[in-house]
Amino acid sequence: MSNFLIAGLGNIGEEYVDTRHNIGFKIVEALAAQHKAEFRLDKLAYVAQFRFKGKNITLIKPTTYMNLSGKAVRYWMQEANVKPENMLAILDDLAIPFGTIRLRPKGSDGGHNGLKDIDATLGNNLYPRLRFGIGNNYHKGQQVNYVLGKWSAEENKELIDKIILATQATESFLFEGLGNAMTKFNK
Repeated sequence: MSNFLIAGLGNIGEEYVDTRHNIGFKIVEALAAQHKAEFRLDKLAYVAQFRFKGKNITLIKPTTYMNLSGKAVRYWMQEANVKPENMLAILDDLAIPFGTIRLRPKGSDGGHNGLKDIDATLGNNLYPRLRFGIGNNYHKGQQVNYVLGKWSAEENKELIDKIILATQATESFLFEGLGNAMTKFNK
C-alpha cells in the first residue's frame, strides 16, 4: 500500500479565507469533500485522511502560515511514512495565467515563500508540486496586496471549475503517476 501526502499551502485565519494565496487550501478541501474525508486539527496542520484504490492519502493544510510550511510538511511526511516523490505541494503562482495548472517533479521555489521553506526544511527541492496560476494582474508595488487579496468577480465565476481541474490533476498524480498527470494537465 502506497502512502501519499498532499500539502495544500495557505495561511490560517479568517482574513485569508478567500484569498489567492490560499488556493492550496481550497484544492485540498475540494479533494477531501469528493472523498468524504473530514479535516481535523492535529499537530502543525488540519489533516484529512482516506484510502482509495489501494493508496493511503493524507491531506494537510498547515497551521504554520505559508512562510513556515516546511515544518508541517516534514512532520506529516514522517508521520504518514511518505517518500518525497509521493508528496505533492499545491500552491499559487503569479507567473502563470489564472487557472492554469503546472505539475512538475521538482524545481526552484520561483520566489514562493512556502516552497522556499519546504526546500530549506527538507534540504532539497526533489518533490512534486502543482502550481495553480493566479495571474499577475496588479500594479507595480502591489504584489503582496494582490496575492493576499480576494478573487475578482470575474475570477470567481470560473474558480470552481478551475479547482475541480486541479483536483483532477491531483488524482491523476495519485492514481496514474506524475508523468501521465503532466501529459494530461500541463497545457
